[in-house]
This record gives sequence, C-alpha cells and structure tokens, in this order.
Amino acid sequence: MPELPEVESVRRGLASHATGRRIERLTVLHPRPVRSHPFGAEGMRAALEGRTIDDVRRRGKFMWLALGDDALVVHLGMSGQFRVNDAQDELVRNTRVLFDLDDGRQLRFVDQRMFGGLTLAEGGAANPVPHIALDPFDPDFDAEDVGERMRSRNTTVKRALLDQRLVSGIGNIYADESLWRARLHFEHPTNRLTRRRAVEVLQHARDVMTDALLQGGTSFDSLYVNVNGESGYFARSLDAYGREGLPCNRCATPMVRRQFANRSSFLCTKCQRLPRGGAR
Repeated sequence: MPELPEVESVRRGLASHATGRRIERLTVLHPRPVRSHPFGAEGMRAALEGRTIDDVRRRGKFMWLALGDDALVVHLGMSGQFRVNDAQDELVRNTRVLFDLDDGRQLRFVDQRMFGGLTLAEGGAANPVPHIALDPFDPDFDAEDVGERMRSRNTTVKRALLDQRLVSGIGNIYADESLWRARLHFEHPTNRLTRRRAVEVLQHARDVMTDALLQGGTSFDSLYVNVNGESGYFARSLDAYGREGLPCNRCATPMVRRQFANRSSFLCTKCQRLPRGGAR
C-alpha cells in the first residue's frame, strides 16, 4: 500500500498540473471508486463538474482536492494511481475515472484492485480526515508530545508507529526502515523507551521518508507510479524491508524476516536486539 512518500509524490504531481484548473467533465468508467456518494456516479458527476481545484493537500496517506469549501478525498488503497494525460491518449488498463480539465489535459484515476476511492466531503477543504493524526512532515507535528504518548501506551514500538491515530503516514516499509536506523527491535515495548529514544525513532521515520521522497518513493511493481507513470527508486536504498538473507548494511549479519500480525518484519538480530524481558 502506498505510504506517505508515495502519496506525497502523487500529490506534488497533481498540484503542479491541476491547481487552478476547472473540472469540465467527469466520466465514471466503473462505479466502485465513487461508491461512497449517496447518488453514485451521477451524483459525483453533478457535484464536481464546473468546480475549480484550488489546491491539492495531504495528511498521512490521504490526499484531497480542495474545491472551494469542499474536498474530494482520495485514498489510493492498494493499487490506486493518478495519471495526467492528454485527452486523446490511449487509456491504460484499469482506468476507472476521468477528469477533463479546462486546459485540455485529463486526470485519470487508475485502480487495478479497486480498494481505493474518491469521497466528496462537503465543508472539508481544511481537513476532511480529522480522525487521522498529524504526520512527521506537518509543521505542527510535535515529536516530543507524540513520543510521550507513545511511551504511555502498553504496546510495542512498531504497532505504535503504524497507528494512524498516533502518527500518520508510516506503513510497514518505513516502520522497518525507521526501526533499523534506530537499532530497535519491532517488539520493543513502548513503555520501556526512554524519552530520547521515542523522539529518535520518530525523527528516523521523518528522515527515511524524506530520503524516499527524494527518490520518488518505493516501487516494487507497476502498482505504484507517479502522475507521469514513473516508478520510485527508493527500493534500491532500503536497509531492512525485503532484505531477508542479505547482509546487514551496518554489521553484515544476515537479515531475517519475522511474522508480525498478518505482515512481515525485517530486521538485524545483532543490531536490533529485544531487551531482556521485552518479549510480549
């Protein structure tokens, strides 16, 4: 699933092409992406045609088009993409929704697995996702406050990093990368973190996502691309995620994969030791 760097890459591309543009026509090729609208595809078309895109904003893994006081919230799900094309360009497979803009360009929402979606939030231009916490890129993000709330919980550090109500934008890939940089085991109890270590792991999360953003995010297949159809290249720079059996980039110990909930965690057993008595 796209995480903060991937969504931010898409947001920047959309902002550069769509800000200030008017939606002349909306064409829904498959109803599932607009399933949240009470009047379906026709209701979404009536609500969006003629509206001007004032801005493209993001919080965590969510982004939205600001349309006056309203917002069109976009969640990419597992495989959602936005493409910017000329209207006459051939449609790629799994194109679901077309936005014809007043400059002749076309925004295309593409989604193979169709877990993503577009939701109209009336009056939500400022923040249509209030249930989502601030992410580490937000200017109001307070790492010390979040670190203290993390330490007060009876959970483990990776579960805390993935809790979008505590800190948003971090998914499985960047959690593993942040923990490798911080030399923390994914099952390290949060109530045994020092204040310094709690803030440190959050800073590592920001740093690794900054590095990923500079390379366009992380792509393992064609399901994540930016608005120009280009893949991100941070997968080549990963230190933990997906590196089972490869030498740790810090100490050369073979990296291992461990089960974590219904996912996997990748770590170095030498650099990221669980503290004594730390297993839950």
